[in-house]
Amino acid sequence: MIALLGLLTIGTFLFLIMTKRVSVLVSLVLVPILFGLIGGFGRDLGNMMLEGLIQVAPTGIMIVFAILYFGLMLDAGLFDPMIAKIVAVVKGDPLKIVIGTALLTLVVHLDGDGAATFMITISALLPIYKKLNMNPLILSGVVGLAAGVMNMTPWGGPTARAMATLDAEASDIFTPIIPAMLGGMVWVLFVAYILGKKEQRRLGVLKIDEDYKMLSEQAAAVDESAKRPNLFWFNVLLTLALLVSLIVELLPMPVLFLVAFVVALFINYPHPKEQQERLTNHASNILVVCTMIFAAGIFTGVLTGTKMIEEMSLSLVSIIPDSLGGYLPVLVAVTSMPLSLIFTPDAYYFGVLPILSETAASFGVNSHEIGRAAILGQMTTGFPLSPLTASTFILIGLTGVSLVDHQKFIFKWAFGTTLVMTVLALFTGAISI
Repeated sequence: MIALLGLLTIGTFLFLIMTKRVSVLVSLVLVPILFGLIGGFGRDLGNMMLEGLIQVAPTGIMIVFAILYFGLMLDAGLFDPMIAKIVAVVKGDPLKIVIGTALLTLVVHLDGDGAATFMITISALLPIYKKLNMNPLILSGVVGLAAGVMNMTPWGGPTARAMATLDAEASDIFTPIIPAMLGGMVWVLFVAYILGKKEQRRLGVLKIDEDYKMLSEQAAAVDESAKRPNLFWFNVLLTLALLVSLIVELLPMPVLFLVAFVVALFINYPHPKEQQERLTNHASNILVVCTMIFAAGIFTGVLTGTKMIEEMSLSLVSIIPDSLGGYLPVLVAVTSMPLSLIFTPDAYYFGVLPILSETAASFGVNSHEIGRAAILGQMTTGFPLSPLTASTFILIGLTGVSLVDHQKFIFKWAFGTTLVMTVLALFTGAISI
């Protein structure tokens, strides 16, 4: 009964947002409350929702000050020279820009942090996409695809969870899957080429002088009074210090962004009136992204507190017929990416994966193969479009696209990434049938 309630909750949510009958914000909050009441959890819903809000609060705080920090750097003109240089190098070629987007994301996401990757890459690349009038869905899509593949690293959340659940080492789960991961990276670059080629045909390749003319014309619409060219190197050093601190985890991420923003605000805009103008300038971006994150906290809080996710995981395993037991690694791999839309990483790796591994063992399949199959998609290629992860809302919030449009655009490519890696995993023996 509870498992069915969970499926109805998630199914209703996806139906409402995919058909655009209600906004994502409204659906994230009202749908779980409705089905929680139907399930008889009315008295406990408040505590469940509060627990969900508490879980996402650090992420929400981090996002507030991350948006403020990178927004302030954009206002101050930190990225202006880089934008002009990149546009000059690529000679206004959308194809080169899209491939460069994929390469940059593959490098930046080496730290395994989706939120930081999205904030860094989008902040750097979005102005270029806007200046060349490129489709922002390509930016969110390619960044999501590249980050998804790189999320398979052992220090990334999914692989770390899989190793912990199966009591395995990186050599058991990650190392055998490296060839498939490399193939996934090549696939992402191939997709970037396809999408970039389409944009190249649509927009053409601008001449270098036209690029600079366009840059200067659009710059006229920017608030030049906010530029701080005399503080360029200070802002560069501060941003580099922030990025290094994020990577080495000098302090908790929300604290780092808060401190960096306050320092940047005080140095670049010392007068209180100027500071208020900067805050007001980015208030709308903060409101949109943060409301989504806290609404997602209520959604996951109710699904977790009511045990809907736990019961769905048990039901999922129970429907697998014995005749398909030997094919379990392939089944897990193929379904792993779509299940990112239904299960949080904790729910899948700590709830579903143990049951799947035990089921596989009864069919003579090594449990480590199930772990490898799981990371081929579940919250790796699937996390950048899942409504159950806060970083998804960072990605779409910064690029200014809707969740449903982003999902429609990226799903087939993300699923394709999983399929390509699954074939390579079978070919290299990382998983078997």
